[in-house]
Amino acid sequence: MQRYILSPLFVAFLLFLSSCAGTRPDNLGYTNGKFIDCPKSPNCVWSQTSEGKAAIDPISFKGNLQVAQQKLIQLIESDFKATMVKHEGPYIQYEFKAMMFVDDVEFYFDEKRRLIHFRSASRKGHSDMGANRRRMEKIREGME
Repeated sequence: MQRYILSPLFVAFLLFLSSCAGTRPDNLGYTNGKFIDCPKSPNCVWSQTSEGKAAIDPISFKGNLQVAQQKLIQLIESDFKATMVKHEGPYIQYEFKAMMFVDDVEFYFDEKRRLIHFRSASRKGHSDMGANRRRMEKIREGME
């Protein structure tokens, strides 16, 4: 039987990669008409604020809730590396993976106002170099 010895550098690299994904936050969700606030770091966009670099407009939709949700789900699952975490009524949560990083993205469909509010945040790191904003703008284009 052959034995392999892992180099300490390789083990450190594997630990680094696993730490980039992080664990799923336990405070996500849509409570009392709102998502949790974005952190102060520039790696989050949020349609429920009008202040700071995190501010971004919600996405409008036409038609009924179920049709709009299905359109969003098809768009995300065909164009992005994403896994649906939760879909309960008007709330949908995804994990988006880019290389070794994971972003948590939440959507809430306000059927009365025909708006999709969202929050897109990186789990780890300080800056995402605009990745969350670009992704959400691409989703907005796909929903129009």
